Amino acid sequence: MSILVIAEHNNAELNAATLNTVAAAQAIGGDIDVLVAGAGCAAVADAAAKVAGVSKVLLADNAAYANLLPENVSLLIAELGKGYTHILAPASTNGKNYLPRVAALLDVDQISEITAVESADTFKRPIYAGNAIATVQSSAAIKVITVRATALTPLQPKAAALPLKPLPPPTTLALPALLGRAGQVRPSGTGWCQDRHLWWSRHAERR
Repeated sequence: MSILVIAEHNNAELNAATLNTVAAAQAIGGDIDVLVAGAGCAAVADAAAKVAGVSKVLLADNAAYANLLPENVSLLIAELGKGYTHILAPASTNGKNYLPRVAALLDVDQISEITAVESADTFKRPIYAGNAIATVQSSAAIKVITVRATALTPLQPKAAALPLKPLPPPTTLALPALLGRAGQVRPSGTGWCQDRHLWWSRHAERR
């Protein structure tokens, strides 16, 4: 078996959730490769190369992946993923953006937010808002999985680093453009209550 783990990072630092995801990959068994896709992310790849249990680090350092937009990153993962039995990513915002697209491109199911590995094809995951745990088995040729990082013990980095394998520039891109980032704006509860009160007042006047 061969497993591709998608590194979680911000182009500067490797997110600790990657270590938990590699732990899940180790529980599955087989060779573990880590993909670092981004721009100016060589330091992230160096950190990934020191994670225990990793066989190879694939570095896709290209402006096309600068903002980690799923439209481009998912194409890369799907193309590489054809050579693996499992594709794993942390159940983060990025992982939840990438892997549904990857599963669709590979025409397989996705298994979401696993918390334990029973075997290479059987996993545990929460259902009913975490009030129950389901045991799921997949017969897909390529298993696409997000990992709930907090449920697994992270692996510790090792002293010696692996050599990196740079990937060639992408030949197919979706070419999306990131126009900006903004915080979430929530509706005012007070304003909603005032509007509702006004509606009922007018409704009572008509009656």
